[in-house]
Amino acid sequence: MTTRRIDVLDVLRGIAIVGTLGTNIWIFTDPRGPAGVMGALGGGGTAETFLRFLTNGKFLALLSLLFGVGMELQYRSAVRRGATWPGRYLWRAALLFFEGLLHYVLIFEFDVLMGYAVVSILVAFLIGRSDRVVRAWTIGVATVFTAVIGLLTLAFLYGAATTTSSSAPSRLFAEGSYPEQVAARIGGMGTYRLEAVFIVPLGVVLFLVGSRLVRAGVFEDSGRGAVLRRGLMVLGLGVGAPLNLLTAFAGPDWFLVDRYLLPPLVALGLLGLVTTVALRTRGVPGPLRGGLTAVGRTALSCYVFQNLAGAALCYGWGLGLATRFEGLRPWWAIGAWAAICAVFMTLATLWLRRFERGPLETIWQWAYLAPFPKPRRPARETLVTDDKITDNSPQG
Repeated sequence: MTTRRIDVLDVLRGIAIVGTLGTNIWIFTDPRGPAGVMGALGGGGTAETFLRFLTNGKFLALLSLLFGVGMELQYRSAVRRGATWPGRYLWRAALLFFEGLLHYVLIFEFDVLMGYAVVSILVAFLIGRSDRVVRAWTIGVATVFTAVIGLLTLAFLYGAATTTSSSAPSRLFAEGSYPEQVAARIGGMGTYRLEAVFIVPLGVVLFLVGSRLVRAGVFEDSGRGAVLRRGLMVLGLGVGAPLNLLTAFAGPDWFLVDRYLLPPLVALGLLGLVTTVALRTRGVPGPLRGGLTAVGRTALSCYVFQNLAGAALCYGWGLGLATRFEGLRPWWAIGAWAAICAVFMTLATLWLRRFERGPLETIWQWAYLAPFPKPRRPARETLVTDDKITDNSPQG
């Protein structure tokens, strides 16, 4: 893997992390917190609806594609070394699930890592199969998933179901203590984990698509790579984005299509666009690209930090700004997003001047290696073939 290709993946991961906060910030800045998730992800005035449209579901899908890319690279690395697959990869998935569980209980109700861990186990047994088998699984799961989303949307439209969520007392997030919120996450796990019903099948499709995009040459600085990226941009930005804009303003009954069905197309377009721009960029990276690259290299740490910072700024056990600034939405939400992004981009850049990995990535490295004998020689390629949201994967 060339240095420029490594940089592209870092930039994409950084954008995915920044974009993920762009979705979650609407939850944090709602005085009801996660209890108002339906209101945070759909509805609102024209300006707020458009701002939500820019991020809703798109960076979740981009992150899923990048997980698939990482899995493909991990698989290739194992094949080159003659290692058993999935082998140690299953331990990686177990660690990822444990990370997600801690993140869910201690910080954020809508953690995605647990869902990704489940998907990674399923896809690990498919990624090395023939293209025919992978194509059949991808088309089959995508077809069933699309049909379910379509049927549920029809039920919403014709009154057989409702998108209105029951709200917990607002004081839990506006005034409640940290221990009370932790207890609520534990007690409400069945409710807060419902999104996994959609994340798991969608993740299977996008993981497999990400894997096959690598094989098709999407990251290559070549003719076939350029053709593929142009096709992705036409599909995602020329077709998916306009349709997604329509569903964003179509009302809450279109919520599932707006979050899970059309955003993956837009994410494919973003992957094509960002990769094209990154491959064409020459010279020393500027502050923006440098910051995004640093975030991509410390993605797990930044992902956890942004949710912790959002909770500390907005919830009652912290500064309680969600209640204080409720009348300033949507603009104060954008300011909070920009401020948190600026902080973790700066911290990530400064951290990497002294350390090879982010703080949580270092802990993860230790936990991954702990059960296994120390290798004689580090496998350098594993530094860029991670299935996690960071590229600093454990060696050996």
